[in-house]
Amino acid sequence: MKKSYSSSLNRRSFLRGLGVCLALPTLESVAPLGKALGATQESLATTASGMPLRMGFVAFANGSNYQRWLPKGEGRDYELNETFAPMQKLKDKFQVITSLAHITANNWGDGPGDHARSGASFLTGVHAWKTLGSRLQLGISVDQIAARQMGHLTRLDSLQLGVEGTRLYGSCDTGYPCAYQYNISWASDTLPLSPEPNPRIIFEKLFGAGTGPERQDNLRERLERRKSVLDFVLEDVHRMNRELGRNDKQKMDEYLSGVRSLEKQIEKNEQFKLPDSSMPEPSGIPESHEEHVDLMYDLMAVAFQTDSTRVISYCVAPEGSNRPFPTLGIAEGHHFLTHHSGNQEKILKVAKIERWYMERFARFINKLDTMQDADGKSVLSNSMIVYGCAIGDGNRHNHDNLPVVLAGGGGGTMNPGRHVKLSKTTPMTNLYTAMLNRMGVKTDKVGDSTGALEDV
Repeated sequence: MKKSYSSSLNRRSFLRGLGVCLALPTLESVAPLGKALGATQESLATTASGMPLRMGFVAFANGSNYQRWLPKGEGRDYELNETFAPMQKLKDKFQVITSLAHITANNWGDGPGDHARSGASFLTGVHAWKTLGSRLQLGISVDQIAARQMGHLTRLDSLQLGVEGTRLYGSCDTGYPCAYQYNISWASDTLPLSPEPNPRIIFEKLFGAGTGPERQDNLRERLERRKSVLDFVLEDVHRMNRELGRNDKQKMDEYLSGVRSLEKQIEKNEQFKLPDSSMPEPSGIPESHEEHVDLMYDLMAVAFQTDSTRVISYCVAPEGSNRPFPTLGIAEGHHFLTHHSGNQEKILKVAKIERWYMERFARFINKLDTMQDADGKSVLSNSMIVYGCAIGDGNRHNHDNLPVVLAGGGGGTMNPGRHVKLSKTTPMTNLYTAMLNRMGVKTDKVGDSTGALEDV
């Protein structure tokens, strides 16, 4: 007969040590969280098998080279276009949805500013009006609608990740408050939640314990003693291993090795460097943009694996991002190139940048697919991950025919492996409503939604 943890371990499902709170991956030997909380919670953010159901949103910038994005054919009998080449081996793990729109990002008489309106609309479905100042009025985003109702199930109600930082104040994009352009998550009509670009801070949120100042003290002590977070939970690990079956022991070994690998990668970036007086390097942020993007994806994956949170938004580039890509041989800024006016040289450079971003996303999806939940399915199978933008074609700045990918199986409630070509233009927020329904989150609507998009 299979052993199980004591009721106290069932309830907490994490390891403790000096200033450390290390969440566990889902294990066969540990009772599912839904059962630990009682039957009334079992349908909220869980799958039919009792596993955590995760929801993620990844926003990229500046629209797409749509002719290289749009799939050929429909349903399961379709061909991925060239932008999706890195996703070819994962074709049965996601679906491409076309004809979605964010009409709230259109110009409603307030002039230019498509990038600010797009960033603001992406997860809210609400139009951002140009106020020429710091006064904000938008709406709660889909991730925060979910976090309000299911945040109590996890250590962190949600996470907001980024790469290029954020701006809460000042004027951007033809007079729009910068907060609209740089923040995709909104806790209320007036409160944006800034995406965190420093992987060390996210790591401490996931694996540190105590208040902010306490976590800083604990981190300092670990660094001074040259200790890993794992060194402080070894006693708990040894005690737990006596209760685990062979499969769970192997899973724990793999998980702990992954945590240490992440920790080493961050520590490498925090080693002493000669100061650069013009632009000092923030602690914990890699010099390589590719490594930075991947590291934030890795933290997103481990946060889902450990059930530290079930809701994450990740802004891989804020709207209007004009980052050059010298490693791709591209000196011009991304935003500048998207205004190509048919110039083939610029179009090919944009295509190369979009392919690079898709490679990063494919790596992340593959990582989730290799992480196994206690029900034998992958973390990806028990997730819903949106990858998209509120601008369709980067040159046209249209807000219909949006480039949208929905990855994961939604705990068996979704039908990946298809190109879903909708018969008419449909609010993007209808997709969000359908995702919330699958999470068991009750809401009348999201932004400008008109119903739930059920064929996903």
